[in-house]
Amino acid sequence: MFDALSGKMTGVFDRLRTRGALSEADVSEALREVRLAMLDSDVALPVVKDFVTRIRERAVGAEVLESISPGQAVAKIVNDALIEALGGAGAVPLNLSAAAPVPILMVGLQGSGKTTTSGKLALRLASRERRRVLLASLDTQRPAAQLQLAQLAERAGVHSLPTVAGQTPVQIAIRAMETGRREGFDVVILDTAGRLSIDTALMDEVRQVRAATSPAETLLVVDAMTGQDAVNTARAFNEAVGVTGIVMTRMDGDARGGAALSMRHVTGAPIKLTGSGEKLDALEAFHPERVAGRILGLGDLAGLVEKASDTLDQEESEKLARKMLKGKFDLDDYAAQIRQISKMGSISGILEMMPGMGQMKQQLAGRDLDTSVLKRHTAIISSMTRGERRMPDIIKASRKKRIAAGSGATVQEVNRLLKQFDDMSTMMKRINKIGAKGLMRNGLSALMPKGMPPQRGPNQRPH
Repeated sequence: MFDALSGKMTGVFDRLRTRGALSEADVSEALREVRLAMLDSDVALPVVKDFVTRIRERAVGAEVLESISPGQAVAKIVNDALIEALGGAGAVPLNLSAAAPVPILMVGLQGSGKTTTSGKLALRLASRERRRVLLASLDTQRPAAQLQLAQLAERAGVHSLPTVAGQTPVQIAIRAMETGRREGFDVVILDTAGRLSIDTALMDEVRQVRAATSPAETLLVVDAMTGQDAVNTARAFNEAVGVTGIVMTRMDGDARGGAALSMRHVTGAPIKLTGSGEKLDALEAFHPERVAGRILGLGDLAGLVEKASDTLDQEESEKLARKMLKGKFDLDDYAAQIRQISKMGSISGILEMMPGMGQMKQQLAGRDLDTSVLKRHTAIISSMTRGERRMPDIIKASRKKRIAAGSGATVQEVNRLLKQFDDMSTMMKRINKIGAKGLMRNGLSALMPKGMPPQRGPNQRPH
């Protein structure tokens, strides 16, 4: 999502860090580049002006310009300003403190992912918060919308409101709240109808539902891929009906990312949740400080640990680690590792969360790192015999042809898999050889293949 902006911002501050002293002209030049990078990333102009002005006021003082490492000081000011622009430190939780059943109103345009997000939110509240959730579709406009929400409710393991033909959205909302009270639900999620564009009828409908249910949260669902259109949508909904929080969907896309930086300034409402991918569990709390870290190439270790603890099987991971350190790593273990990694999402997304890995991500671009390739690898390994998986060295030409035919792959793909496994085995042997002290002393560069430039940590200066 923030690749382009992150690349430009890290470039600016890498250049500042290499200078021993900074003049006011250096800071002005850096801020000009920051301004252009933000505008190019679809950040709203008023947000950019406010952002740059705030940084300039803090960065041109004697305290910064005369400090021992002024480049680092300016980068810290920009990081703080980014966090502020994104909503301040810490995720803003949903307001669930109202009397049960707590009504949550979902609003937004058609195609923003509102209905899918309602299902994701229901699963999150049921599994993480242990709340009893009722999903209710108020969409009488779109064919099969109510059926879609009922299917999502079934997948999420929550209840959905039965459909009654001929009811208006307000009548459905009132019935949902009555059912919630009568049957002991903790939360009622009201999924309103969307439109292809903002119109009077849509806003009137949302106002009527709000008046009838008094929701604790009115969550606006916007598609991050639509850039400035998402900002305009947020402004219109906020002015017409008021929103208490924003959910940004498709955060795993390749949009410029400016919408996220503009939302708080435009609406005054925080981004509370973000969605990425189609899976029902792909809904996360929005942490401004983590996003700022990713934009500035500082990574998001807290997010990575959180994602790992949520998705990985700890016992299997420990078993794999022990085998790898003993040098007994085979293709069965490789397949198990692929399954673990696939649970965490895309490889590029994982690299993005690791400090100092932005450059490596660019170097590895296009090198078969997406999860579809990992799935093909799993299919290829499944077509091998037990002996072949344990001793890959015995896989020669005739065996490769059989494995390729059995997995629907090509011999070249089988060769690539075996090469990657061989590279990983070599890295494991290297880890055993240099030991923990060698890793701490030389960092990632100790494990890099020959010819790959060494990776510097965020606080290391170039040699």
